[in-house]
Amino acid sequence: MKLIDFTAIYTLWLREILRFFRLKSRVVGSLGMPLFFLIFLGMAPVNVKVGNYIDFLTPGIIGMVLLFASMFAGISVLWDKEFGFLKEIMVAPVSRVSIVLGRTAGGVTTAMMQGFIILALGIPMGLKITGIYRNFTISGFIIGFFFSILFMILISATFIGLGLAFASKMEDMSGYSLVMNFLIFPIFFLSGALFPLDDFPLWLQYLAYIDPLTYGVDGLRGCLIGYSEFPLLLDFFLLSLSCIAMIYLGAYLFERSEVE
Repeated sequence: MKLIDFTAIYTLWLREILRFFRLKSRVVGSLGMPLFFLIFLGMAPVNVKVGNYIDFLTPGIIGMVLLFASMFAGISVLWDKEFGFLKEIMVAPVSRVSIVLGRTAGGVTTAMMQGFIILALGIPMGLKITGIYRNFTISGFIIGFFFSILFMILISATFIGLGLAFASKMEDMSGYSLVMNFLIFPIFFLSGALFPLDDFPLWLQYLAYIDPLTYGVDGLRGCLIGYSEFPLLLDFFLLSLSCIAMIYLGAYLFERSEVE
């Protein structure tokens, strides 16, 4: 048995993509709350250090979409447990590492699709994408857009790993949804997605610093509008460490999970 089976990875990736396009209600439902935040909060008279508030807010809402889509990717694991599909692939001559990589790749792709939808909707609302520099240049735009994709991949993979870790130890979807809701909103609000971290009380800022999404959202802002509260390399380094840790944790627990 090969440790990494690219055929199995592609098959599981393709299955997640097809499921994403077939369940249109899931797509609409997952984008409903982020659009509400973007439209109504985007009109709020909030003072920020860069541009207008919609410039500051849109990368945060993209982070929100990636967070929600990635964490709830674990529901598909529980769904497959309930209907027997997971048992079939677990007993197939395919390594569990390949199963984890296939599911992660599919979850990252579908989460990024939703993130790009929010990015596209932000432009007619006034979002000005300048790239990594405050003033627009072609090179800054290309570099910034490329690195924004990397940050989106890292955000998605980080929280897919966390969702997979929880899904590996749970049996029912309702319990998983409750646990995820309990985790998602603190992670989201602590990330500085809606308001600058400088506006937080000092003790809350310290909590924000241990939130991986903080560095993902800050990195997206730096890549898209040229403003970040931390150096981009620091954002990238810390988010990469979080991603590796969460993927390892998810793979470790999934490897040891039992399917009846």
